[in-house]
Order: sequence, then structure tokens, then C-alpha cells
Amino acid sequence: MTGATMFSKIANLYKKLAKKDELITVENVNYRGEEPVVEGEELISIHGVNLSYSSKNGSIKALENISFNIYRGEFICVLGPSGCGKSTLLKILAGFIRPTAGTVKLSGTEITGIDWHRGVVFQHPPLYSWFSVRDNVAFGPWMRKIPKSIYRQQTDEFLRKVHLAEFADKKIYELSGGMKQRVSIARALINDPEILLMDEPFSALDALTREDMQNMTRDIWQDTGKTIFFITHDVEEALLLASRIIVLSHHPGRIIDDISVDFSLQMTEKNGGDIKFTPEFYKYREKLLRLVNS
Repeated sequence: MTGATMFSKIANLYKKLAKKDELITVENVNYRGEEPVVEGEELISIHGVNLSYSSKNGSIKALENISFNIYRGEFICVLGPSGCGKSTLLKILAGFIRPTAGTVKLSGTEITGIDWHRGVVFQHPPLYSWFSVRDNVAFGPWMRKIPKSIYRQQTDEFLRKVHLAEFADKKIYELSGGMKQRVSIARALINDPEILLMDEPFSALDALTREDMQNMTRDIWQDTGKTIFFITHDVEEALLLASRIIVLSHHPGRIIDDISVDFSLQMTEKNGGDIKFTPEFYKYREKLLRLVNS
């Protein structure tokens, strides 16, 4: 199935789901662990995940009873107040840390460490400043001993996807912040991961660059059909990118809502930025702001 075909299928699905979702006030939210009904292949299952840290004052619980599934082709954004465990959850999915309790499985196999099946894009991209843009993007396939003739072609392809083809031979220190994040995204995608994990990747960028990066990420999702798990503090960013939004509570992080939305699909189909000024967008925005601040 091509990326465009998968995107079209998910678009039709989420249109149906979004119409069924009731816009309810925070006072009436009574989340019982439900998630949107998604007719697709389960990619990652998270069941009963807890994570506690040791400190001088005893054990500190960061996440509590986290359970949900991720399906192929979804774009999931995770919202929540600072310190609620959003990035911790992403690190568990990436295999950087193990949960204190519970299980996390990718295609039925428990995640016990890092591998190329899960690409990660950080807020501050850890690029190699002494390498060119091209060499940074090609680093993963080179380490995996992919034939040079193959990974050179792949590198050129992904540089075009992130609009950096003309900067392929530049050094990292010659790039702006937004361009560095483009390199980081291309470097993650070239390994063809099952899921792209993005930890507040645009939070340090100016408003115009941030919007440009959001549009590019949305286009990549549509073009490739990749599953994306995206951490953000920005409610509008979540609404404009996600097909599904998970909201975490204050520390310790628990899921307090899990909703399907289709504004990103409307943005793609209608090619317009006026969606954020519609009554429907405003209602979702207010609902999510109240949840995050409740």
C-alpha cells in the first residue's frame, strides 16, 4: 500500500470518527481508558505502564497506569503540562529507558532497547558538526553497511523531501535552526523506521519557521504514510498536525483524554490556514486547554 493510499484510507476513517466525537466540557470528562476505534493494524501496544525514579526523598512516580495502542499510519500528538511525563513516555517507546511496570510491544515483540525500527527527532538535534548535511543524513545506512550506491540515492531522495537538496554539501554549523531540524528528520526517515518519535522538535523555532516545519511534517506524513508520535506543549500545533490527541494529567502522568481530530486532514485537502479560525477548531482548542490546565 502506498503512502498516499494509506493516508486516504486514514483520512476517510478519521472524518467519520471526528463527526461522532462530542465536544464536551472538562467538567463532564469521565475518561475510562477508551481510545478512538481505529480500523487498522496495531503497531505498538502499551499496557499498564508505570515509571518511577529514585531520589533522595524516596521514589517519585513519573507515569501511572498508561495503556493505549498505536495503529499504523496514525499521527498521535501527546499534550500535557510541564513535568507530566510526556518525554518520559517517548523515551520508553524509543527504548532509552525501561518502565518500572507494564509492557510496551512493537508488532508483538517487547521493546527492550534502541534500534532503527524507531526513529527519534529531538528538540535539539544531535547532529555531527564536522559532517556535511549529506553525510549526517546518510550516517544510519552507512553504519548498517547498506551499499553506498543505495544509500546515496536514498539520501538525495530524503534531502528533497525536507527541501535541503541544494544544501547537501554544507556543514551543520552553516545551517539555521529550522534547517538543522530538517536534517534530523531526514536522518531519522532514511532508516525507514516503523514509527517516527518527535520530542517537541519545533519548540525552539520562531513562529514562521515553526509553521513551515509543521506544514512539511504534515506533507511527509501524507506522502509516506509513516506513523508519527509527537510530543508538544502547544494545543494549536497538536490540532493542526494530529489525527489523534492523547492528553496527560499533571504529575504523575495519567491519560485523561484520547480523542480523534481531523483538522490536519482538512488543512491538506483544503490547503488553507483558516481552519484555526472556525468555531469547531475553537471549541476543541478550549476543551484541550482546560484539560491541560485542569
